[in-house]
Amino acid sequence: MKVIKRDGHIVEYDKEKIAIAIGKANDEVPEEEKATPNEIKKIVKYIESLNKKRILVEDIQDIIEVKLMEAKRFELAKHYIVYRYNRALVRKSNTTDESILSLIRNENKELSEENSNKNTCLASTQRDYIAGEVSKDLTRRMLLPEKISKAHDDGVIHFHDMDYFVQPIFNCCLINISDMLDNGTVMNGKLIESPKSFQVACTVTTQIIAAVASNQYGGQSVEIKHLGKYLRKSRDKFTKRFKSILGKNYDKKVLEELVDSETRKELASGVQTIQYQINTLMTTNGQSPFVTLFLNLEANDPYIEENAMIIEEIIKQRYEGIKNDKGVYITPAFPKLVYVLDEHNCLKGGKYDYLTELAVKCSSKRMYPDYISAKKMRENYEGNVFSPMGCRSFLSPWKDENGNYKFEGRFNQGVVSINLPQIGILADGDEDKFWQIFDERLDLCREALMCRHHALLGVTSDISPVHWQYGAIARLGKGEKIDKYLKDGYSTLSLGYIGLYETTKLVKGVPHTDPKGTPFATKVMQHMKDKCAEWKKETGLGFALYGTPAESLCYRFAKIDLEKFGKIKDITDKGYYTNSYHVDVREKIDAFTKLGFEAELQKLSTGGAISYIEVPNMQHNLDAMREVVKFIYDNVQYGEFNTKSDYCHVCGFDGEIKINKDLQWECPNCGNHDKTKMNVTRRTCGYLGENFWNEGKTKEINQRVTHL
Repeated sequence: MKVIKRDGHIVEYDKEKIAIAIGKANDEVPEEEKATPNEIKKIVKYIESLNKKRILVEDIQDIIEVKLMEAKRFELAKHYIVYRYNRALVRKSNTTDESILSLIRNENKELSEENSNKNTCLASTQRDYIAGEVSKDLTRRMLLPEKISKAHDDGVIHFHDMDYFVQPIFNCCLINISDMLDNGTVMNGKLIESPKSFQVACTVTTQIIAAVASNQYGGQSVEIKHLGKYLRKSRDKFTKRFKSILGKNYDKKVLEELVDSETRKELASGVQTIQYQINTLMTTNGQSPFVTLFLNLEANDPYIEENAMIIEEIIKQRYEGIKNDKGVYITPAFPKLVYVLDEHNCLKGGKYDYLTELAVKCSSKRMYPDYISAKKMRENYEGNVFSPMGCRSFLSPWKDENGNYKFEGRFNQGVVSINLPQIGILADGDEDKFWQIFDERLDLCREALMCRHHALLGVTSDISPVHWQYGAIARLGKGEKIDKYLKDGYSTLSLGYIGLYETTKLVKGVPHTDPKGTPFATKVMQHMKDKCAEWKKETGLGFALYGTPAESLCYRFAKIDLEKFGKIKDITDKGYYTNSYHVDVREKIDAFTKLGFEAELQKLSTGGAISYIEVPNMQHNLDAMREVVKFIYDNVQYGEFNTKSDYCHVCGFDGEIKINKDLQWECPNCGNHDKTKMNVTRRTCGYLGENFWNEGKTKEINQRVTHL
């Protein structure tokens, strides 16, 4: 039996601790009031007879109180309650010592593997994690209602980013980079005027990105189309200069060659600035800024040719990669690239197909860019095409007072995710019971999301001037409240969800891809979307259904349910749940069928969605990848490629990484065995959790054997 402590940590059940606790209360009462050793044994035996996989420490203490009263040990029960109250006071004074000290000693395995972009050995990262541990502690004990904290600890819901909740900051955003570049901005109390050249615009953009990242906790996105006018400014500047040098009787061809040469030099230098600045800057949370560059060519853009040049250079430089400390070109984690497919570049003879060809080639080597279909997005978002906020979080359409759609300068307040398979387990095949529990837990999600909203109400613009005073989100005055941007659907509150595949199997006995299961799965998705619409109508807040971004949550929920309910075939025995609406990795389904099936569910998950396929040896499958990209344009709003190749980020090795004799993944080229610095193939079943050997039945160490 596992015991869940108040801070969420899980420890082994220890009956001696029960005897010690009652014994301390025994010491405070007369002999005739003391519990006998036999009575204490009966209490322990009763707790153990419950046969629970997991039990809250509060539940154990409640049972002890009840059993002492039943034994008519009233005075003892009173002293036990006082003892319990005093222990609570001690806990409230400090509950973070051990987690913080284990972090400093580099012994906190959970944190070290939580985010591969954050090195827990660095002082700056440790400082952020220490603040996060304090925030989580305060959030659990004081800031959230007890039932929300308990639901989170019990895997009913997941209250995302508790480690930042103590601060009045939000999740992710679309930076209004156009306003900040065109009208100037202020950072660190210094005025930054509108740039006069492309190079300066790129430098200012990266400084804005770093400042924004340090004052929020989620991803951010920048639309590259706003840089086109600055590339033209540089071209005009070069034209003017060379005309002056060449004199009145200049050769037009010579002038064009000189101007084009200098423009392309500045273009390459500016894009390199963006790539290297983002990867070398470190924000206050100890990592590179989590930023996405949105690569969209709009047909009516007056700077479309300049933007085509910028997108081409960004993709070329991403294809090349960045040198690591060993001088080897590797794939940088950031910026993430999202490339928009439209009529003019969807590989059907369009003018800008050459860019898509380059994008596919880049994806084959570096996995990025991801792809958005402008065609499908317009169908789902009232004719609009806009960037996700970071990975996959999408805003809802919103119009300003003039009736114009607005997306840049908007944000997400926070995310709460629901554990769908746990509801299916509890329903035990009873569909009516499933819907009853489902509604109860959705109400809990709404309450948790309102905690997110209320935490931001009343906050003034001074909390983050770059966001609220100088253009990233707004241009408020000093001391002005941000409340109007929290209401009327301007910003979003996201309901995430995990495990539609497992839930359908539990309730209907078949996967959600099966014709017998699809209607139920679609009904579940529609119900969540309808609930978001209902909450939005009641409150005026922008609730949205969001395919959960935290891949680690797939393992957290599954681990909790395994301990609670034991092994359930094809559900908890896998060690993971599938993310959101995705098809399980073990299903035998071709790429086009998978993408086509998930595309129908993407339409319902308008607050956030992405679908992916895995392609082995992508650099040798360019033709197949082109066909997938064409398919995405016609069928899928948002898709990406993953590869089944292993990859070492230390030396750039691209081959099979195996487990060494010490049971560690080890790069055969450089010897790196830090899991956070390598991608390892999802073999056989997709399991990415902790590895165990199968009862000693095999000693082979070149593959994971947990779930073979």
